[in-house]
Amino acid sequence: VQLQAYGGGLVQAGGSLKLSCAASGSISSINAMAWYRQAPGKERELVAVETGGGNINYADSVKGRFTISRDNAKNAVTLQMNSLKPEDTGVYYCNADLISRNTRYISWGQGTHVTVSS
Repeated sequence: VQLQAYGGGLVQAGGSLKLSCAASGSISSINAMAWYRQAPGKERELVAVETGGGNINYADSVKGRFTISRDNAKNAVTLQMNSLKPEDTGVYYCNADLISRNTRYISWGQGTHVTVSS
């Protein structure tokens, strides 16, 4: 199983970016998909998660600005980021809690860089 994330880049404060991530391989089901980020010198933190049934949770710092969306048919997840702030800068990782060949995995993408300039 592999997660491929893309869509990061450099944007000015107030701008928008959309991150995408797709899972590939022998996947039976995906329980949840999420985005995490790690800012320079800080620990990795949860940004947004969507579990089965459409339950969604966001970090307080991104509520009202970011939107997570899953495409179950494509085993994919996106993160629409609006009104970006310099403090949103970091490496963004997609994450999936999934079942492959009767085994549960927590899989991570390779990370995509987001830089927000002031």
